[in-house]
Amino acid sequence: MKITAVEILRLRGPAPERPSWYRQSRPLAHYPQHAPTSRWQSRSADPGVQEADYLQIRAGDHLGLYGPVDRPASTVVTNELRDFLIGKDPRAIAIVWDQMNRRDRHSRSSYPMMAISAVDNALWDLAGRLHGVPVYELLGGPRAATVEAYASTLGTSLDEGAAEDRARALADAGFAHQKWFFAYGPGDGPSGMAANVDLARRLRTAVGEDVELMFDAFMSWNLPYAREWLRRAGQFRPYWLEEPLPPDQLEATATLNRESEVPISAGEHLYGRWEAQRYLAAEAVSILQSDPEWCGGVSELVRICTVGSLHGVPVIPHGHGIRAALHGVASQPPSICPRVEYLLEFMPFKLHFEQAIPTPVDGRITLGPEPGFGIAFDESRIDDIRTL
Repeated sequence: MKITAVEILRLRGPAPERPSWYRQSRPLAHYPQHAPTSRWQSRSADPGVQEADYLQIRAGDHLGLYGPVDRPASTVVTNELRDFLIGKDPRAIAIVWDQMNRRDRHSRSSYPMMAISAVDNALWDLAGRLHGVPVYELLGGPRAATVEAYASTLGTSLDEGAAEDRARALADAGFAHQKWFFAYGPGDGPSGMAANVDLARRLRTAVGEDVELMFDAFMSWNLPYAREWLRRAGQFRPYWLEEPLPPDQLEATATLNRESEVPISAGEHLYGRWEAQRYLAAEAVSILQSDPEWCGGVSELVRICTVGSLHGVPVIPHGHGIRAALHGVASQPPSICPRVEYLLEFMPFKLHFEQAIPTPVDGRITLGPEPGFGIAFDESRIDDIRTL
């Protein structure tokens, strides 16, 4: 069996209602002229149109499908990887992964690794379709019929009253873990810090002690700022503080994790097991959040889980997408991968062109029996499919 075609399918159709968007602290906000806004930043020239790229790999009559794939990674696939992949055995997933990683000096990170991730996930989907089983079975799972999801609230209002109501509603819907995103960083001065601390207080008061609350700073803080927030907000028992510092600041992150009683989490912007190992060896994180759509695919996520287990650090994948992360988590013991992230506002929007989008019910996602990752398009939502 040989790969005969590597194609990007660009889907286009009427856009659904866009998710709400509220101010979020971002790394560039250290510059006042780049302070975050409270508006949706569309990546489409026409806000009434939705587009999404999917990678399709063919091997004769067999195919593998994965997406959506970020546009820059799609470009790497078509310009750099397509010709390299033609003629290779799609069943030799580990060999193909290693060859893609070795073929270019820049493969180890950023869009090249995201492109490798897309190819890896599409090959797993092809293998699942070939054998007529879900990917989680090929990986050795499932451990149970459902996987716990935590509620990731990006795009949710942080206004007083609105955030509390949302947190209580999520708890009532079965989400025992909720992640909230800060609106402010060092560039916003003492009032921004006070608002960030007050967010933790308001949410803890709203949900009581039975719900775990996580907080994401999206790489936008610095070490003194993170220390101050932890000193003032620790009494509200955060379950973790996520990515308070940029990922290149390994030593500072390790210092913070050693000092803090609140676990520090990170990993979505680390690429491959080698970067994950450096963070783990430095004791820089207490929870690792590798993303199988960025770190090297579900193949690399499983390897990272092994590395994490050696350090006693759980892997809770970042939720840029849901399918690869869900199947990866379902194949691992709960001590290694206890749950998966679910972006409540964005996942239905992102997977708009798909049928049967995985959705939590009572805080858990039921694993489907469909072969591969179970991706199937909803033709009624698609006006045009271009093959690139």
